[in-house]
Parts: sequence; structure tokens; C-alpha cells
Amino acid sequence: MPDTVMLFAAGFGTRMGALTEDRPKPLIEVAGTPLIDHALRLARAITPRKIVTNAHYRAEQIIDHLSGQQVEVLVESPKILDTGGGLKAALPLLDAEAVFTMNTDAIWKGPNPFALLHDAWQDDMKALLLCVPCERAAGHDARGDLDILPDGRAVWGTKTVFTGLQIIRTDIVANHPASVFSLKAIWDDLEADGTLRAIAYPGQWCDVGHPEGIALAEALLDDPDV
Repeated sequence: MPDTVMLFAAGFGTRMGALTEDRPKPLIEVAGTPLIDHALRLARAITPRKIVTNAHYRAEQIIDHLSGQQVEVLVESPKILDTGGGLKAALPLLDAEAVFTMNTDAIWKGPNPFALLHDAWQDDMKALLLCVPCERAAGHDARGDLDILPDGRAVWGTKTVFTGLQIIRTDIVANHPASVFSLKAIWDDLEADGTLRAIAYPGQWCDVGHPEGIALAEALLDDPDV
């Protein structure tokens, strides 16, 4: 079963505007805690064998923040590699047949999302995405990304939003010919051949990729009725 986690923390955070002029987005605080620490809390709840993160923009701040936290940091230099390229570059550190990957710009309220994916994963799967119905996705103004069919297949659609958390087999990442690419390139291939899978998150999720998302996320965490 997957027991290794890759956290994506290399992006420029341009949607955050002035907030990322002096820090990388994963170090922006929500309810007094940096975003990457919210992600780490969720990941550590399943006691993973290894946690790896990438860094590029203001990488030294990510390295300093994670010092002593048993997280391996892979600095992407001189260029940023995007999600697929970043994961591909980290494969030697991850050393696993399948890994969790997670964006670090979201807040969750509900069951542990890593545990849900872990329990739903089957060894014959290639990628299993965790999605949230649009009505439970705060801070996400665009339409959804995927529809989940009754048999668990995921197809491009509008009913659910990809949360940024998945399990993916590493061989299909290693075999991708490019060194800089988005994981969507792999999902496109899997969706086309009917092997992309997804499950729905039963709780609430908030996108904190933009300044307005901070207040929305803090309100979500403070709401006793959610």
C-alpha cells in the first residue's frame, strides 16, 4: 500500500499577489499556521514512511522551515519543473511503486483525506484522485474538473473539483518522456483509456491559492456546524 508522500511547494504563488513577494505560498499562514504545516499534519496522521517536498521560489525559506522535521527537500534549479516534472525528479528519493501527492494550498474540514484515499486504493489502479463536489468547495469560482462515474472512473466534467491530493503509480511518471510537464498530461492519457479513478471527499475543502481564500479557510475551520 502507498506509504510515501510528495508535497508540492515549488510554485511562485502569483495569484497571492503581494503576499508572496517575500515568502513562498506554502509559508502563508491560515489560522496562525503555515499552509505546509496544515498539509503535514494531515499526512503524518497516516504515519508515512517518507515525506518529500520540492522547492524553487525562495527555496531557502522552505528548507529553513522544515529543518528538523524529517522532510526531505528537493530544490528545483535552475528551472521549475511543474507538478509532473517535480514528481519525476523526486522519484529516487521517494523510492516507491505508488505515492501520495498533495498540493499545499488548501484547507480541509472532515475525515482525514489521506486515510480515505489509502483505504480506497487498489493495487491495479494507476491513479486515484480525491475530488470534492462543487457545493463543498470554498474559494473555487470556476466550474468543476471531473465527473465520477458509478464504477469509479473519472472523466473530465463539471460536478467535482480536484482537491490536489491523489495516489499515483510512479512507473507512469518515470516513463513520461518530458522533464518539465504537468501531471494533467498523465491524467489526460488515463482518462482517455478509461483508467483514471476518483472518489469524492465527504467533508469541506477550501482553495487557498488566492488572498480571499485565507479568510474563507479560517471561517471554515472556525465553523462549529461544519
